[in-house]
Parts: sequence; C-alpha cells; structure tokens
Amino acid sequence: MKMKFTTLVFVAFVLSSMAPTKAEEKAACVVTDLKACLPDIIGETPPSTECCTKLKDKKSCFCEYLKNPLIAPYMTSAKQVLEACGVPVPVCQRF
Repeated sequence: MKMKFTTLVFVAFVLSSMAPTKAEEKAACVVTDLKACLPDIIGETPPSTECCTKLKDKKSCFCEYLKNPLIAPYMTSAKQVLEACGVPVPVCQRF
C-alpha cells in the first residue's frame, strides 16, 4: 500500500513540474508570433497556410492578445481570418 502511495505522489510531482508556469504561458503568447497573418488581416486577402497553422497553434493566446490596444482596430478583419482558417472566434471574459 505504501508503495502505491509513493508512486502516486511521484507521478503527481513529475506532472506538476511539466506544466507550464503562468510566466511561461504569458511568454508563449507573443503577438508577433502571428506576423504571418498580418498581410491577410490588413489586406483582407485569404489567409495563407502558414497563417492558419500559426492561428491554430496560438488559439489559447487569443484572449491575451485581445488585451493589447493595438489589436483593437483589426478585430473585424482578424475574425474573418479566424473563420477562414476554421478557428473558432474566442469568447473572452472581461475583467
């Protein structure tokens, strides 16, 4: 019985150490990572494969990106690009 408990504690420790910290998550959400999408958002052209791939990779960051006041003017175009890539438009909580 003690062996199972020790194993469980060890597994929990390993998994928790692998989870990204808040700082790591925030660092991973850098809006410049989406520069491949800029021509598609500004020029209103169909999004490139590279843009769609980036959007899919960074979809967990969208609400963080929306906090950036520099992005607000591009929201309508950005939503169109998300939809064209088949990425759901995020629903974010306001604080």
